[in-house]
Formats: sequence, C-alpha cells, structure tokens
Amino acid sequence: MDIDVRGPRFGAAVTTVVLAIVLVTGSAWLLAWQTLAFLLGAAGGVTRSPYGLLFRKAVRPRLGPPTAFEAPEPPRFAQAVGLVFAALGLVGYTLGPGWLGLAATGAALAAAFLNAVFGYCLGCETYLLVRRMTAGAK
Repeated sequence: MDIDVRGPRFGAAVTTVVLAIVLVTGSAWLLAWQTLAFLLGAAGGVTRSPYGLLFRKAVRPRLGPPTAFEAPEPPRFAQAVGLVFAALGLVGYTLGPGWLGLAATGAALAAAFLNAVFGYCLGCETYLLVRRMTAGAK
C-alpha cells in the first residue's frame, strides 16, 4: 500500500533538526534516540517510526487529503541507510574517533536536509538505482 509523500518528508524535517542539535551539542544520547528512530523506520516502515506516528496522529489531520503517494520500500531503505550512518556516528561520539561521529552525523544530516527542504531522498534514489542494476543483472 502506497504512503502519503508528506509523511517521510515531515520525518526528514524532524530528523534534520535532531541531527543539527546533535552536531551542535555532541549529544550521544540524542543521536541514540535518532538511531532508534531510524531502526524502527527501517524495521517497520516509515509509517511506524516515531516521526511517522507523530505525522499520522498530529500533523496529517490538520492537512488536506494527500495528493501524492509513493511506494513504502524506498523510504524504508532510506531509513536503513540513515540507521547505518547514525550508528557509525554513535560509535564515533561514544568510543571515538570524534571525527567519525561528526562525519557520519553530518552525512545523515545532509541527506535528511535534502529530503526535508527539496523533497530529494538520497536513500530512495539509491534504492531505485540498486533495483535497476540488480534487475538488469538477471
């Protein structure tokens, strides 16, 4: 079942704010929260992530009906990619080296920002590229 495109974009906006705060404060706890949010989004789909639930319960009822939909698989893959970067960032912030925490968190922030502001999902595009490449290899 396709999902409202505004949901993942809302999640990306919240993620952008969270990751920006992590970069400013160096908070491993906040990055741990974001890592958990990515994990839940990757495991259950973006509609079951904390930000997806917030969108569905608090934001979507205040908006008009959705006009655009997308398949859930690309955003779910993007959550998995975000999970990898957030986990690497968490390792960097907690165990070192510090530059790993900054670089991985910064990369995740850049991807979330692109989705939130421009509607361009790097993880989704990567998913589609991998699908095209693996379909052609058969």
